[in-house]
Amino acid sequence: MMQNNKESERIVFKPVLKVIILILISFVVVGALAVILYGPNESQVEIEELGPDVVENGIHVRTGLVDAEGLQTVITNCTSCHSSQLIIQNRMGEEQWNATIRWMQKTQGLWPLGDNQKIIVDYLVKNYPPLEKGRRPALTRIDWYNHDE
Repeated sequence: MMQNNKESERIVFKPVLKVIILILISFVVVGALAVILYGPNESQVEIEELGPDVVENGIHVRTGLVDAEGLQTVITNCTSCHSSQLIIQNRMGEEQWNATIRWMQKTQGLWPLGDNQKIIVDYLVKNYPPLEKGRRPALTRIDWYNHDE
């Protein structure tokens, strides 16, 4: 009688196993179809075909930095450690850029830049200077009204 139970368990187990395997194969086939139908499109491939040195409207496409003298030195020395966005969001004068470089050398492991430091700082001062902030512009064309009316 015990042997009979084992045989009946085997009989039930085989169809269940087949159903599970069929479900797994279905997931693999559906996943493969999804990748084929909805995978990477051509625009993603086009971006890679542009190359690393494409400039559009005066902006180096890959980094977002201004295309100007010293750009390649900045890319080589600065973007090997951090994103170019960190450069773009900071705007400083010559003294502040030099102080930032000294801080990076002292605390962040930046190597001695030698003659490249002047090229980098000149590029940054020219293209990412401090923004002139001040009061809002004076109001003009104001239609005043009389409180007594």
